[in-house]
Amino acid sequence: MATTGTRRGIYAGRSTEQRRAERRGKLVDAAFEIWGDQGWSAVSMRGVCARAALTDRYFYESFTDVDALLAAVWERVRDNAIQRVVEAALQAPSDPIERLRAALTVFMHDLTEDPRLGRIGFGDHTGNAVLERLRKEALQQFTDLLIELGQPYLRRDIDPIDFRMSVLLGIGGFIELVTAWLGGAIEVDATRIVDHTTTLGADMAARYLAEP
Repeated sequence: MATTGTRRGIYAGRSTEQRRAERRGKLVDAAFEIWGDQGWSAVSMRGVCARAALTDRYFYESFTDVDALLAAVWERVRDNAIQRVVEAALQAPSDPIERLRAALTVFMHDLTEDPRLGRIGFGDHTGNAVLERLRKEALQQFTDLLIELGQPYLRRDIDPIDFRMSVLLGIGGFIELVTAWLGGAIEVDATRIVDHTTTLGADMAARYLAEP
């Protein structure tokens, strides 16, 4: 039976695909830790492999180069953030501003609990074209998300382009605010960031929300 299992790609109860996924996960974990502690430029193939206790053979099994690995780390952080804010928003009372507050609260909580998330998501990516592109794409992705979450509450006669520009302005401003906060330029706690952003969001949303 053991011989047959090995021939079919089963080893120690795990398939070839499962073991490959586990190795990939270890590499992403290692890169996350290095990037979160030292910045993206500190991530190297050898450093990641050493921390993950894997050889370079397994690095190239999953990634073509370090940029591909950095993109995987970024995408995991982004996808987790999206999942967290959507879950928080949908679990909040069915009011658009309260849902905004809930999403902001969990987002800021996560940044406070794990500073590495801030260094990865809001750090300086200048000099890396892949990360600069992903960051720009993330702005559009979060804009699309907020528009989708707000859609049931909007007046029918709004200009969708005008609304999108306002959402972009709001998210872009929030990113700059959080970046300044993480950098120490603004000395307030996370709750005040949430309160201030929610208030401004409510003021902006008043132009577009239908009457309750």
